[in-house]
Amino acid sequence: MRQNEPPPHRGQDPWGAFGYLVAGVGLYGGLGWLGDHYFRTSFLVPVGILVGLALALYLVFKRYGHNEPEDEQ
Repeated sequence: MRQNEPPPHRGQDPWGAFGYLVAGVGLYGGLGWLGDHYFRTSFLVPVGILVGLALALYLVFKRYGHNEPEDEQ
């Protein structure tokens, strides 16, 4: 990158957002499954999936939801 060149624009990346959603649901759903297996319950998988989805949506909106105004010249 040259000295006077602006930083690269963080564009809209639908596959990145999809990756956040899949990883959040998969990770927390898996943790819920492990918790169900360890504690011999049956409600932690859906709780883990919902928590993972909520956290993933938060990350997607945090990363991709804000558009900075462009300079007018």
